[in-house]
Amino acid sequence: MKTSLRYIKKEATVRALANAAFELALEHGLDGFIVEDVVGRAGYSRRTFTNYFSCKEEAVASGATIFNDTIEIEQLLENLSEDTPPIDILFQLIKTQLTVDYLKKIRELALICKKNPSMEPYFLDVIYRLHVDAQKTLIIITNGKVDEVYIHLLVGAVYGAMLPVIDGSLHVEFPDQPSSNSAFHQYMEKIYKYLKNGF
Repeated sequence: MKTSLRYIKKEATVRALANAAFELALEHGLDGFIVEDVVGRAGYSRRTFTNYFSCKEEAVASGATIFNDTIEIEQLLENLSEDTPPIDILFQLIKTQLTVDYLKKIRELALICKKNPSMEPYFLDVIYRLHVDAQKTLIIITNGKVDEVYIHLLVGAVYGAMLPVIDGSLHVEFPDQPSSNSAFHQYMEKIYKYLKNGF
């Protein structure tokens, strides 16, 4: 089914506002700009902003976690065979989504949250939504062939292992850091092997 023009416009608006908010947070700090600055940069009205976000903090968090290009993910899902194990589907999705730029933005968001405790609920909310989206995707793809309890356990374990890396409480250098180009990928491979083979 083709995506409606209205939906495409809505997504473009959300993306523009969220990206503007995140950019301003990086440039000026969370306290260095207001909603009017966001809408001015994105080219929308304050009313449009309030249609999608409750505050600038929510927009900043969304700006760090919005996927700007979903075509590659859609192609991946279309090319999966019916007998692909859920764990392999999940890790292929993660590898496709977690680009160097995306990981950098997530880490920058975590740093903003450390400096601004008011950001933490919105940070946790976007991580939770990524978690839920992954669950829904796996449930749809497996089409009742896999126990939903297993899917919830699998996704929960993977995202639970990723969170301390994202928030910096577990030190694993991201791939854009020259001292260890593959440290994050090695960490993800370790998670994959533990879940694939059992603890």
